Amino acid sequence: MKIALDARWIFPEISGIGAYTREIIKQFAEIDKENSFVFLFNDESVMERTISETGLKPGPHFSTELVPYSLFSIANQLKLGGLLKELKVDLYHSTNYMIPLPAFPANKPGKIRCVTTIHDVIPMIFRNHAPKSRKARLYPLYSWLMIEMGRRSDTIITDSRASAADIIKHLKIPPSRSDRVKPIYCGVSNIFMPPETRKTTSDNAAQILYVGRSDPYKNITTLIRAFEKIRNHYKHPAKLIIAGSLDPRYSDTQTLAVDLGLENDVQWTGYISDDELVRLYQESSLLIHPSRYEGFGLQILEAMSCGLPVICANKGSQPEVAGDAAIVLDPDDEAGMVDNALRILNDPAKAESMREKGFEQCARFSWRKTAEQILDVYKETFNDTNRLALH
Repeated sequence: MKIALDARWIFPEISGIGAYTREIIKQFAEIDKENSFVFLFNDESVMERTISETGLKPGPHFSTELVPYSLFSIANQLKLGGLLKELKVDLYHSTNYMIPLPAFPANKPGKIRCVTTIHDVIPMIFRNHAPKSRKARLYPLYSWLMIEMGRRSDTIITDSRASAADIIKHLKIPPSRSDRVKPIYCGVSNIFMPPETRKTTSDNAAQILYVGRSDPYKNITTLIRAFEKIRNHYKHPAKLIIAGSLDPRYSDTQTLAVDLGLENDVQWTGYISDDELVRLYQESSLLIHPSRYEGFGLQILEAMSCGLPVICANKGSQPEVAGDAAIVLDPDDEAGMVDNALRILNDPAKAESMREKGFEQCARFSWRKTAEQILDVYKETFNDTNRLALH
């Protein structure tokens, strides 16, 4: 089987989707000797970096193709189908929701199978998830596109059971096709590991960490209000690190920090490298992830892998990912965030117990398992003799 995997989702600044794409490429390069892959890029520097990071060795089983147009361009819609035919591809996998619609007409499947990873449908669940985003402003078009992806994809991969249920509901997947939505958990990279020696300070200073975007549904305002109370009740210095790219569209969190007199205690890092992220996990006391929804929540596993206690919300996939290794609460439970954070910071035995449970939970997830299950989906989709009846 010849598989085209769309690696254009790996951007110069690595996002969660970029990390997902990079990690499965790395695993395919290590374990798959049966199929042949062509990885599609549109940025030569990103392609070279990815080859280096994944240990990919172009040869009979693996090749790359530079595509002279972007994922969201009209050219992609009009030309990618022809390129896939030219490359004699059997199956195309997009690691996020955009596919070339003309290449995969609804109700008339062609020779090339289509597998699409849809990580979540947050804009369809929370219409005000990020009110200034392009998806929100062009919601009717986004909604139509997502439903079309559901109709035209032979198989949809998603990151959790929670996401699978929401995809089936919001993309209007009929019961006859609901089994084509496959929940496959993400893994956690082995670069995320505990420090050899955990640093302590003479003043018992606490560093609370948040990792992710700044969209309103991420609920950072509640975290900042909770942090004010944590700082006021903790008997030692405390700071909050918000790790991730700044979004000028949503400056209310920074304004809130100033209004609460926290401008010296809340730090925004901007975009950081993987190495810098690992360092932050290793140096922090606690991760709080109060998001109102996650399709998976990589930062929960990354933090646990680095030996960090975790408090997260009980929405979306987060309870699936955290298991019983984290404190899981309602995203609006500000008092609960405060009480549990103080308990962890003030009780070394509690923190250590959570670290041990976190290591056990992380052992259940690996990118190798993810890649192996994706390869099974490729094989099942390619060999499916009923696909004509189900479109």
